[in-house]
Amino acid sequence: MTTRNLFLLPGDGIGVETMAEVKRIIAWMNEKLSTGFETDEGLVGGSAYDAHGEAISDSDMEKAMAADAVLFGAVGGPKWDDVPYEARPEAGLLRLRKDMQLFANLRPAICYPALASASSLKQELVEGLDILIVRELTGGVYFGEPKEIIDLDNGQQRGIDTQIYDTYEIERIAGVAFDLAKTRDNKVTSMEKRNVMKSGVLWNNVVTAVHKKDYSDVELDHMLADAGGMQLVRAPKQFDVIVTDNLFGDMLSDVAAMLTGSLGMLPSASLGAPDASTGKRKAMYEPVHGSAPDIAGQGKANPIAMIASFAMCLRYSFEMIAEADMVEKAIAEVLNDGVRTGDIVDAGMTPVSTSQMGDAILAKLEALSA
Repeated sequence: MTTRNLFLLPGDGIGVETMAEVKRIIAWMNEKLSTGFETDEGLVGGSAYDAHGEAISDSDMEKAMAADAVLFGAVGGPKWDDVPYEARPEAGLLRLRKDMQLFANLRPAICYPALASASSLKQELVEGLDILIVRELTGGVYFGEPKEIIDLDNGQQRGIDTQIYDTYEIERIAGVAFDLAKTRDNKVTSMEKRNVMKSGVLWNNVVTAVHKKDYSDVELDHMLADAGGMQLVRAPKQFDVIVTDNLFGDMLSDVAAMLTGSLGMLPSASLGAPDASTGKRKAMYEPVHGSAPDIAGQGKANPIAMIASFAMCLRYSFEMIAEADMVEKAIAEVLNDGVRTGDIVDAGMTPVSTSQMGDAILAKLEALSA
């Protein structure tokens, strides 16, 4: 039997609760489908700081690097607001992305038909929505140097962050976006701020060149990122694949997430380049939502985004397409039945806890596998 190694990093807050539901699904798959998953578990974020004084230990980083895939929950909370900047919970996530060279972040924004009424937009604008945002993840202003706060002679301070992109970074993320578009509706919209940023000018030029050289059969549009945010709210179904940089991708994917009704619904994948000899990519999968410390430990968290992230793991890291489809279908059927956690519940529906939602999805998986 093939062994598939998963490294689990539940993190903080509701990350622990939602990861628990994924662990139940992994155990069910091993028992019922002989999937051969082997799991190990580590600490990241605030929990790692409490244990080791840093956001992720070197030993857990080594385990992440060696695993076939990493499942990540969420990090952070007010408990760690005053820790040193370099040890803040989010530093663990950034180190994972950087050391694993996870340059391509895939964030789908899918509006399940059963949840169209839960969006803050009119139902007809979001029903059937299926967008994929491809965000460059290891470059740009989050990693550019210098990054510092300096004292000026006049008693003032200056905060400095540096936006940097090299040609190869734009080329490889553009290639990912075009390749994925070919499996969907064959349309890419590239977003930047070329009107005020030199990095945006380069981004636009490089994406255009990659398109002309290798992907002229894919439709390509360019849009300023602020206009893109407006269009996501005005007419989101005009988009198929959006490719953008680290900063704008962070913001635009959260805008797209809320079109679907709840951050608790949306997964993501972060992928590295294929290994030259094996073809395998390092990969990490995580929900878009944060640690939600206000509801942590109360059984109120929606585990669907974490479970859907595992479905992306099945699809992209293990090419287990049938199993991924099964998990996604189970989620859709549970929602069609009106089973809801508090973030998406509506009148006449069945409110459930985190574990009860896990129960419902497992029951659907059992039925679908029969």
